[in-house]
Amino acid sequence: MTATNGDHRYLQVARTLRKEIVDGVYPVGSQLPTEHELCQRFAVSRYTIREALRRLREDNLVSSRPRAGTLVVPRPDTNSYAQDVMSIDDLLAFAQGARFAIDTNAMVTVDQKLAERTGLKPGTEWLAVTGYRRTDDDSAPICRTEYYINRSFAAIGRLLHRHSGPIFPLIEDLFGVSIVQVHQEITAVMLPPELAGPLRVEPGTAALQMQRTYTTSDGAIAQVTVNTHPSSRFRHAMTMRRVRDARSDLSRDARSDLSRDAQSDLSRDAQSDPGREAP
Repeated sequence: MTATNGDHRYLQVARTLRKEIVDGVYPVGSQLPTEHELCQRFAVSRYTIREALRRLREDNLVSSRPRAGTLVVPRPDTNSYAQDVMSIDDLLAFAQGARFAIDTNAMVTVDQKLAERTGLKPGTEWLAVTGYRRTDDDSAPICRTEYYINRSFAAIGRLLHRHSGPIFPLIEDLFGVSIVQVHQEITAVMLPPELAGPLRVEPGTAALQMQRTYTTSDGAIAQVTVNTHPSSRFRHAMTMRRVRDARSDLSRDARSDLSRDAQSDLSRDAQSDPGREAP
């Protein structure tokens, strides 16, 4: 079992079992060893094994039932993830209808400048895939796209020349992980000459830079994507609705109680001082 400094033991166990499931050591329909057998194999406690199995269930790789053991199950479609505001697939919908033409596909070491743009740790190695998205060969590109993919998943770089959609489903399918969160930041920028030319706009043109950070159920960053859109070629819309939950009901009840208390105080004051005018 390969350990990474700072990892919890259950994450190490989950990572090893996940790889064995993806590699076919435990095919779909088979059972994982019992908790007791896994405890002996990894020299860890039953609690650690249960936490590792919980991770695998969250990744939709296994299901567990009392007295039936832990069964390897088929992975569901990857279009069911949801964010607080919109679905992740809705967030990435533009990628499905635009062709991604790759310019570069190589490992890079994150320098200080790239770290400031992406939030990645300086000195770490990531697979950098850059290029432009187009709806057709004749029109101007929709945006400049930069993918920075965790070194652990860099093997997918060989598949990207024939892949046009978002990359995170490939990571999930090939490595058995689940993307559970996408954090997005939108920043207004001015296009430098090296980007303005290929995007067919003047240097200094206003643009929107969309940075998305994809996090797995293990808490690791799988991918960071930076899309730079000329301002005239992108519109971001979001609808928010007021959600009434138990807290809002409690707040309403509290206001109602406060109102009744105030009315009661006024009534009591009026009874004790008949000559006093009501406010």
